[in-house]
Amino acid sequence: MEKKRSKFSMWLLIWGLGLAGQLCWNMENQWFNTFVYAKIGKDPSIITGMLIFSALATTFSTFFFGTWSDRLGKRRHFIGLGYILWGIFTIAFGLTQFISKDAYVFLGIMVVLADTVMSFFGSMGNDSGFNVWCNDILTDENRGSIGAALATQPVIGTMVGTIVGGLLVGSDDNYMRLFIVMGVFVILCGIISFLTLNKNDDVTPNKDGTFWHQFFSVFNFKEFFKLKELVFLHLGLAVFFIGFNVYFAYIGNYLIYYLGYTADIMGIVEAVPLIIAMLATIPVAKFINNNKHPYIIVFGVIANVIGCIITYFVDASKVDPTSYFNLHVFIGILVVGIGYITILQTAKVWAKQIYPKDRRGQFEGIWILFFVLIPWIGGSLLGEATVKSSGQTFIDEVSGQMQYIPNGNIFLVGAIICLLSLIPFVMTFKHYKQRLAAKE
Repeated sequence: MEKKRSKFSMWLLIWGLGLAGQLCWNMENQWFNTFVYAKIGKDPSIITGMLIFSALATTFSTFFFGTWSDRLGKRRHFIGLGYILWGIFTIAFGLTQFISKDAYVFLGIMVVLADTVMSFFGSMGNDSGFNVWCNDILTDENRGSIGAALATQPVIGTMVGTIVGGLLVGSDDNYMRLFIVMGVFVILCGIISFLTLNKNDDVTPNKDGTFWHQFFSVFNFKEFFKLKELVFLHLGLAVFFIGFNVYFAYIGNYLIYYLGYTADIMGIVEAVPLIIAMLATIPVAKFINNNKHPYIIVFGVIANVIGCIITYFVDASKVDPTSYFNLHVFIGILVVGIGYITILQTAKVWAKQIYPKDRRGQFEGIWILFFVLIPWIGGSLLGEATVKSSGQTFIDEVSGQMQYIPNGNIFLVGAIICLLSLIPFVMTFKHYKQRLAAKE
C-alpha cells in the first residue's frame, strides 16, 4: 500500500489523524477528570465509573468495527465517520455541567453516559480505523519511524493538550470553551480524512463466515495463545498500565488541588518535562530497528518506577503554585515520561510485527483489551481506593457529598504495580529470540 501513495501523503495522514486523536484522548483522560472535580464534584467514584464504562465501550467498539473493517477491507469510512461523531459527542459531554447538582446521582450517571458514547465513536475512528490503517502500511523499513511517531503522538497530545487545554480552560474554569474548540477540530479532521483517503487505502477483504461468527471467533483466543511472545507482551502491558492508571487518572487533580496550581499553569508544569522526555524516542527508534525490544521495555519500566518514586516524595508545602518551575516536580514528571514513552513506542511496534496479517483489525481489539479494558478497570478501582483511603477529605456544601483530594500515594501504589510488570516482560525474552532465529 505504501507504494500507492507518496511518503509525504502517508506521513501527513499519520501525523494529522494521529495527533488529532491523541489530543482528544488526552482531553478525555486528563481534562474530563479535572472537569468532574471542577464542575460536578471531587468524587473519584464518578471518575472510576467513567474509566470503566469508557473502557468497555472502547473495547467493544474496537472489536466490532475492527471485524467490520476486516470484512470490508476498508478503513477510510470508519476513520472519517468516527472522527466526526467523536467531535460531536465531545461537545455534548460539556453540556452535563448544566444539570443541577440537586440531582447528584442522575448527574453522575449522565456524565458517565456522555463519556461512554464519546469513547465508543472515538474508538471507531482512532483504534479500529486509524491504528489498523497504520498496521496495514507497516514494513520492516518503516517500523522504527512509525513506532516513534505513534509513541510521541500521545506525549505531544499530552503536551499540547495540557498547555492549550489549560489556556482555554483558564483561571475561570471555562471547560465548555475547551470542549467546543477540540470537538470542532476533530470534526474537521474527520471531514479532511474523507477527502484524502481513497480506494488505494483499501486492503483485501477477509471474511470468515457470518459477521458475528467472525466477531466472536477472536474471543476463543486460540490464535492469540499460540503466539506466546505476544501473550507475555500483552500481560506485561496490562500489569504496567494498571499501575500507570492508578496515578495518571488523577495527576491533573493532584497538581491542581493538592499542589495548588491553576489549570493554565498546570498545563505548562506537566508539558515542559514531557517535551524533553520525547528526545528519548530518537535512540529508542535505533534500538527498535536493531531488534532490542525486550531490553528497551525493561529500561522503560525501571525509569517509570523511579519517576513515580521521585514524584511521591514531592513536599506540597515547598511547592510555589504561582511558579512554572519546581525542580522536584520537573524531574519526577521527566523520568516518568521517559519510561512511558519508551514502553509505548516499543510495545506498539513489537505487537504489530506479530499480528497475523489477515486479522489485524481483530488483534487491534486484543491490544485494546490488554492496553485499555483491563488497565482502566483495574487501575481506576485501585486509584479510587488509594485516593479514598489516604487522600484529603471534606464535605461539599451544595451536594452534601464527601469530596476527596489525591496526594502522592497514587504514585507509590502505581510504582509498586508497574514494577510487577517486569515478570511477564522478562518471560518474553525466550520467545522473542526464537522468533528472530526462525526468520534468519
